[in-house]
Amino acid sequence: MINVLICDDQPIVCEGLQTILHASPEINVLGTAHDGSDALAMLEQLQPDVVLMDLKMPVMNGIIATRKIRQKYPHIRVLVLTTYDDDEWIFDAIRSGAAGYLLKDTPPEDLIAAILGTAAGKTFLDPDIAGRITASYREQVPVSSPPTNLQLSPRELDILALLAQGLSNADIAQQLFLSDGTVRNYTSEIFKKMGVSDRTQAAVLALRFGLVDIN
Repeated sequence: MINVLICDDQPIVCEGLQTILHASPEINVLGTAHDGSDALAMLEQLQPDVVLMDLKMPVMNGIIATRKIRQKYPHIRVLVLTTYDDDEWIFDAIRSGAAGYLLKDTPPEDLIAAILGTAAGKTFLDPDIAGRITASYREQVPVSSPPTNLQLSPRELDILALLAQGLSNADIAQQLFLSDGTVRNYTSEIFKKMGVSDRTQAAVLALRFGLVDIN
């Protein structure tokens, strides 16, 4: 069972999301928060697996809340669900540690799949947004090779490529005939070498440095 906290400042949106998520026997909605500060206050007691996070909210917006959640509760995954698709919002959310970024017109079945996948360690980006992230880094930073101090082994590059495609550790382990623990060790070492804290940031940086390609 995946425990979820919904954070959105519009009560009608919270009600609609609860209705959608209650349709899944694998998801349990622990509660709703109406701004980032409210969500942070609830986390210590509730300890959800995933926070479904809006961005533009009063008191504390979703960008700041995501950053604080990732700092204090690194085991909790934050999946952004918002109407805002401006590049500034997208990149700020990713830099803050969001595990994925979806728009509110995402079909219910895709939203449920994204929550389940996010809890399992996968990365979910709206297809249009994923394309814009890739294009943005290619246009802004056309780096042909990674920095000289970034030394990844061939096996680490293989894992990074699959990670950037959104595969979970279990998926990567199955595809490369490795144990889950071995993949976890590799991903931890990759994050350390790249100076990132999660899979989304690693994927974005890999694209920026031309280490992987997502077609």
